[in-house]
Amino acid sequence: MTRRRGGTNSRRAPRGGLPLSEFKTGTVDANGLRFRFLEAGSGPLVLCLHGFPDHARSFRHQLEVLARAGFRAVAPFMRGYSPTEQPRDGQYQTAALAQDAVALIDALGDGSAAAVFGHDWGAVAAYGAAILAPKKIERLVTAAVPHGPAFLQALMTDYDQQRRSWYMFFFQHPFADIAVSSGDFAFLERLWADWSPGWNCGRAEMDRLKETFRQPGVLQAALGYYRCTLNPALQAPELSELQQRIAMSPVEVPTLTFHGEQDGCVGVGLVTGMEPFFPKGLRLEIVSGAGHFVHQERPEQVNRSLLQFLRR
Repeated sequence: MTRRRGGTNSRRAPRGGLPLSEFKTGTVDANGLRFRFLEAGSGPLVLCLHGFPDHARSFRHQLEVLARAGFRAVAPFMRGYSPTEQPRDGQYQTAALAQDAVALIDALGDGSAAAVFGHDWGAVAAYGAAILAPKKIERLVTAAVPHGPAFLQALMTDYDQQRRSWYMFFFQHPFADIAVSSGDFAFLERLWADWSPGWNCGRAEMDRLKETFRQPGVLQAALGYYRCTLNPALQAPELSELQQRIAMSPVEVPTLTFHGEQDGCVGVGLVTGMEPFFPKGLRLEIVSGAGHFVHQERPEQVNRSLLQFLRR
């Protein structure tokens, strides 16, 4: 494993990134759902998967850079996040997310292995896809969420992580639907501030994020990710074998993972000990002065390492 640490203490919002209207958009059917996506460039596919509370614009700083470097960068709105369809069965467990990622590679690619970059829930989906279909993923890049048992163990035994993850348990209650949407989704704005302390994405980007969550069913879908995770009764029985496989298996794909040193959502200490789960190699980059939304906070550093990794 290679471990790098870098960055500055500047907390200004990053510059650059194309407005949504300047990205090409498209629609593709994958795993029984119609996905809407943003894209830039042409060439080998780099699939970019966002997390919560976020949307496809999470990768606005990566799409244009990847396009200039000769890649086709595609950032779909994840299942349930409008304008992508919401599944009729309300299924948002991690096995379904992994299947989505594999199906998107098949639907968007030319048959060649792709690279996948996942942040937060997108990282969970990316790990799962690499376990289910390692031959379809040439390089794996993740941010903000580790793979392996450390996070689950921390939820049971680590008070600091339990305090960071309070929202996961709060989301199990029906009251969360009202609380999160109250005051035009002020909850989301506070969550971003807690998870990336001292950083501000800017009013325009926060307004775009809230516009996504204002769409019918999006909030319920986003909360569904957490409800399916912590309530096995909501998981599809036919996916139980895949669910177990994703949780326990190693990732047989060369991997680069970023983690913000000041991540207020997932403590940076939880990335320690991931090496045994990455037999093809793990490069871990701890980004100084960054929080949970590390690829938006430090796009220059992340993009530099990202391109170096993809070009190997």
